[in-house]
Amino acid sequence: MTFKHKLSMRLALMRDRAVMAAAAALVASCTPADQSISDPPRPSYATAVAGSGTILLQEGFEDNAFAARGWYDNVSMATTTAQHLPGSASAAEFHFPVGATTPTSGGAARHLFPASPTLYVSYWVKYSSNWVGSGKAYHPHEFLIMSNQDGDWDGPSNGWLVAYIEHNYQNGGIPRLALQDNKTINTSYGTLPINLTAITENRSVAGCNGVMEINIVTTCFNMPPWYNDKEVSAPQVWFKPTPGAGYKGDWNHVEGYFQLNSIAGGIGLPDGVMQYWFNGVLVLDRHDILFRTGARPTIQFHQFMIAPYIGDGSPVDQYMWVDDLTVATSKP
Repeated sequence: MTFKHKLSMRLALMRDRAVMAAAAALVASCTPADQSISDPPRPSYATAVAGSGTILLQEGFEDNAFAARGWYDNVSMATTTAQHLPGSASAAEFHFPVGATTPTSGGAARHLFPASPTLYVSYWVKYSSNWVGSGKAYHPHEFLIMSNQDGDWDGPSNGWLVAYIEHNYQNGGIPRLALQDNKTINTSYGTLPINLTAITENRSVAGCNGVMEINIVTTCFNMPPWYNDKEVSAPQVWFKPTPGAGYKGDWNHVEGYFQLNSIAGGIGLPDGVMQYWFNGVLVLDRHDILFRTGARPTIQFHQFMIAPYIGDGSPVDQYMWVDDLTVATSKP
């Protein structure tokens, strides 16, 4: 089952509003799709205990039996033997022809895992030598995580909690982590945006109802419904445009970690964690993130998505390859 993207239309509207143009970077790209009674059953998943934490998902892209390994929505991801890590036989290939919003292999591939308040993601990624991403200050989306309060088939543009791991290419790739929680936006206290952080726990954490963090980019706009996001980006390029250390055309190791904030006395505390490593170097390290309020104390991560997406269409014919993906509850 696939879902449609509406972000190009949203961004066209947002660019007409100068105050929102820069912040449109991380608005999610998918609309919800309803599941019919003829849809396949909810996929199963297995866990394995590792030396550090619990491995929730491992994918080596060695063959195309994705459905058998618990993937759903798109079980037709393309693999190639022409690009892969040493010791691997193949890797996932995401090809964007000129003007394409999604790869030739289709929309997002999803995999459920047991709900967890912490999530570690590790993968190796390589881009074609002409990779320029979206050519804009926003996109491409790459990897997304949804919550146990979001439906197994819901599109992430309108969720209870959606996290992003991606980069934005501006003469080199700048790592970025982001959050959305559009369904939690409280519209009952007046015209948005309105800061409710000192008024109620029944509010959003990613924009529209105020944020607890400083030095963070936020978005709040009405399509309708209301949409939000907040993002943190590395202060410099890490995916380098020319050959050498960190070159985009070589295999680079990306690791991301999310840890939900604590709840004390029914109040959400801004002590959540967002981290991003590039080839072992910690390039984003925030310990002041509010993922959830006291109104949603049981929300946890539950669904992983591989969802490369360029909302305005790819400016060039370009490729992205991914190998050795691991999702776990903690960093090894």
